[in-house]
Amino acid sequence: MTEGTMRVVIVGGVAGGASAAARARRCNESAEIILLERDGDVSFANCGMPYHIGGEIVERAKLVVASAQLLRRRFRIDVREQSEAVSIDRAARTIRVRRLADGSEYELSWDRLILSPGAAPVIPPLPGITATGVYSLRNLVDMDRIRAAVEATVEGARTAVVAGAGFIGLEMAEQLVRKGFVVHLVELQSQVLPPLDMDMSVAIRDELIQQGVKLYLGRALQSVTEQSGSVSGVALSDGTQLAASLVIVGLGVRPNVGLATACGLETGPTGGIRINEFLQTSDPHIYAVGDAVEYPYGPTGSAARVALAGPANRAGRLAGEHAVCGVSAAFRPVLGTAIVRVFGQTAAMTGLSVRAARRAGFDCRSATVIAGQHAGYFPGAVMLTLKLVYEYPTGRLLGAQATGADGADKRIDVLATVLAFGGTVRDVAGLDLC
Repeated sequence: MTEGTMRVVIVGGVAGGASAAARARRCNESAEIILLERDGDVSFANCGMPYHIGGEIVERAKLVVASAQLLRRRFRIDVREQSEAVSIDRAARTIRVRRLADGSEYELSWDRLILSPGAAPVIPPLPGITATGVYSLRNLVDMDRIRAAVEATVEGARTAVVAGAGFIGLEMAEQLVRKGFVVHLVELQSQVLPPLDMDMSVAIRDELIQQGVKLYLGRALQSVTEQSGSVSGVALSDGTQLAASLVIVGLGVRPNVGLATACGLETGPTGGIRINEFLQTSDPHIYAVGDAVEYPYGPTGSAARVALAGPANRAGRLAGEHAVCGVSAAFRPVLGTAIVRVFGQTAAMTGLSVRAARRAGFDCRSATVIAGQHAGYFPGAVMLTLKLVYEYPTGRLLGAQATGADGADKRIDVLATVLAFGGTVRDVAGLDLC
């Protein structure tokens, strides 16, 4: 590091870390920016991984958002792959790094540190869970392993169990059906897609059933049975036995906070790294972004962990800017805006469901509309169900959900904007839209 030159060290790539590195360079041409990534893939589109497994996205390379070579060439980022951050000395402003290739270690000094350690899949300690053929999906290495296992499974033996009916579980169920698997989908809650209200999840449930997915709602994975070290089936909490040559575990994620807590950084009530409105941790020289962080949550004003690429990218850009330019703008609270396609149906959401709003202490009401996604006289009109959740009696919008074959994204994007600015259902009714 040249004397007088600022050094920013970023731990972790993918959405948050890679966005922070690129934004820091755009804001400061002279800063030394070092990106440490323990894996070989620095920035990739994790939302697209199920679709490559199913063959809908044919080229693996299309999932690589920014390679290490691109970051080095275009942004002059010092990218160090296969490098694991071991410990942080806040007083000395150093970080210890291990080269995974040979196990050797060295120290790096830093002026500003950005943590983007991500999260790890929740893997319950069940009997047989480590058998060959049991997978979680978190990175491109996982994706490659699952894709290889899918392709290696012979016709007639293609039976899979997917544990968890959230985003990953639903997408994997669809893609495995696409590859000719009989799919058993297991969910502890009494509905698929638990972030939705029950009445809004019915369309997705019915679409799964119509496409041949076998649902086991209100039940949990109890154990994995194996034969010669490989998975042969699972047992559910109600005693049901299911044969399976493949098991996908999609039960959520746990924030990787070990590096942060070991150096004394605070975590919050959700277990994520605590940050302020400027993305600074309890040490103002250290920022944190991504799935390991608890963000301010707009509808409630409390902290929440939202493991989505959108907030991670947004936080990464702002943290990168703050690290090299100084704190200037506050991070806008997250809303949990998300969308998922399930065969011919789409579900989108933002903010609170009725169930979540009541749990948060709101006196709320809801309104549901079923109408065509565009003018009925024009060909191609299909029904769209839209539900608004609002505070009573103020009318303040708290959340929205939409399901249908087309048009859910447009409505939820508009409603997320209204929600972000504290609008009411009256404001929604008065919008001038095309």
